[in-house]
Amino acid sequence: MATTETPAAPEGGGTSAADIAKLAIAAVLLVAGVVGYYWLADSALILRVLCVIGGALAGAAVAWVTTPGRQFTVFASEAVAEVKKVVWPTRKETIQTTAAVFAFVVVMAVFLWVSDKTLEWVLYDLILGWKKS
Repeated sequence: MATTETPAAPEGGGTSAADIAKLAIAAVLLVAGVVGYYWLADSALILRVLCVIGGALAGAAVAWVTTPGRQFTVFASEAVAEVKKVVWPTRKETIQTTAAVFAFVVVMAVFLWVSDKTLEWVLYDLILGWKKS
């Protein structure tokens, strides 16, 4: 008895021809949803929006059964797990960091203003002799 197995992706992690065809179909479904939005220009807005949503969902469903789609699903679930591990700052830490940034901005603004006025005085008054009236 012969077994019927679905062909795996080619060696090296590439995308198979079947996956490329499925991704093309997914793109066509998405485009069909957008085209349907404009084709139904005289219809109710909810029908037009549902057309786009339906095309996007159908395209996503087809793309999900491809090897890259499954890899993306695994990546997305791992990303969500990593975000859950993040230790977010407390309200107090956020306020303190924001205050430090504002203080630094004010100090830099004063420093740059003093530097500008000093250079202006040196160049215009001392070197060039252009006195302001």
